[in-house]
Amino acid sequence: MNLGIVGAGKIVEDLLSFIHDIPTITLKAISSKPSHGEKLLSFQKKYGFTHTYSDYGKMLENDDVDTIYIGLPNHLHYSYAKEALLSGKHVICEKPFTSTLQEFLELKEISQQKELVLVEAITNQYMKNYLSMKKYLPKLGDIKIVECNYSQYSSRYEAFKAGEIHPAFNPETSGGALMDINLYNIHLVVGFFGSPKKVKYWANIERDIDTSGILLMDYGDFKCVCIGSKDSTAPNAMNIQGNKGYIHMANSANNIKCFNYALNKQAPIQVDLSDHWHRMYDEFVEFERIIKERDFEKVTNMLEHSEKVMNVLEKAKQSANLVFSSNKY
Repeated sequence: MNLGIVGAGKIVEDLLSFIHDIPTITLKAISSKPSHGEKLLSFQKKYGFTHTYSDYGKMLENDDVDTIYIGLPNHLHYSYAKEALLSGKHVICEKPFTSTLQEFLELKEISQQKELVLVEAITNQYMKNYLSMKKYLPKLGDIKIVECNYSQYSSRYEAFKAGEIHPAFNPETSGGALMDINLYNIHLVVGFFGSPKKVKYWANIERDIDTSGILLMDYGDFKCVCIGSKDSTAPNAMNIQGNKGYIHMANSANNIKCFNYALNKQAPIQVDLSDHWHRMYDEFVEFERIIKERDFEKVTNMLEHSEKVMNVLEKAKQSANLVFSSNKY
């Protein structure tokens, strides 16, 4: 994979901190707005990029780049991914895929017409511990209750309360707790159980954005609650309860470090198959394989999963009367 990166924020720095551990990924180019010029040059020097660009279109003209990673604010995912696909590049797009389901469906159609890989960078779907957890689910019997809590007091919340609006708390940039933090819970649950029958989102709203909220997903035979908070914190955890046993994870849904599995009246067993220190490592190993092998069957499966998640987001936003903007450069 010859990778071009667009963005220079924290998620890009996260990616760069481990990407050289995957020798089959070559850093070819990085692009960001002109004000990030010095930062891009420091990235180039530290990580070995061949090119830096202040013009995204110029990077897309570089034939040495075959794949674009989009690490930009949420509302820009659609427009930058569309431009990359139309330029003949494979696309790895940070979560959430897009601001709306309609935008996602358009990107999906373009990628399939042009036979290009399009995938969402969502950590938990590729983690070894997540894939292992899936194998334990049938042992739990009939699932009854699922609960996820990912709460993290945002470093930008105090500024938000004082009137300084960062993209993380801005409806015009598709910010908020649902799209940023609760989304990991949704991916986790939908990855395990598919689409729910009903969705309802109760949100705490400040200045037209959800700073925290409780999402309920009704699966008919069992119920699920997903809590996501950027205005308060608590121990993060996930529990899946069946009539024969349970799975407990004592951390957030974006980083499945380990989990406990227990049958009724038996001692829990801890499971941990992780073999790399960074939460994003497994997904990029798989993305490289998918692109190298042109594994469009896997791409189709992951796009189907992302579409289910986008449907949940649409229903959640509608139930809470949340309206987000998009399509802005």
